[in-house]
Amino acid sequence: MTTPGRELADLTKRPRQVSAMFDDVADRYDLTNDVLSAGQDRLWRRSVVRAVDARPGERVLDLAAGTGTSSEPFADRGVRVVPCDFSRGMVRTGKLRRPDLPFTAGDATRLPFADGVFDAVTISFGLRNVVDVDRALREMARVVRPGGRLVVCEFSTPPNPLLRRAYGAYLHHGLPRVAKLVSSHGEAYGYLMESIDAWPDQRSLAARIGAAGWEGVRWRDLSAGIVALHRAVRSAA
Repeated sequence: MTTPGRELADLTKRPRQVSAMFDDVADRYDLTNDVLSAGQDRLWRRSVVRAVDARPGERVLDLAAGTGTSSEPFADRGVRVVPCDFSRGMVRTGKLRRPDLPFTAGDATRLPFADGVFDAVTISFGLRNVVDVDRALREMARVVRPGGRLVVCEFSTPPNPLLRRAYGAYLHHGLPRVAKLVSSHGEAYGYLMESIDAWPDQRSLAARIGAAGWEGVRWRDLSAGIVALHRAVRSAA
């Protein structure tokens, strides 16, 4: 049963639904992620920072930044990071946490930035929530300079069949129960389970990134393939 006034997102990924769902979970979003991932989300974030390899003074666009937890390591290293999220609730919460960061509300399929203004763009656990993934990947290429980098961190498909089955059991049975205990909107995490189930595997996502105009696409598995880190560069031409 849903809470009155709350609208759950579904796999049609209608923008208003997705935005409203994340507005509702903003206050306890970071705590919930920490619990649901057993702290692995911190390791994944560190892997993203290393993969982006941004230098002080470089400009990095952090999409699906939520409350800014993923942006903080960049800012603390002197990188000019711009946290951007579709959910205004997330942006509001982030501004309260880190008022020094230039939080921006924006749609990944229509980014509010000029061409080629960033040295790198990253998106963690947000690409699968976008209504048009391929358009978003093209938009990311548009706002990054020639030779700029892309890093996508997203849930994926464990190659080991035994782990894949165990992970599936956790998604379908364990995760919803835990989410109801710790989240401000536990019902929303049913969408999380469904969106992970429907998401392409590592090789398929790499093909889509390449088709969107990125070059040198490669990936590596994190946590035995529960998560994958894809990297690419924009053509220098």
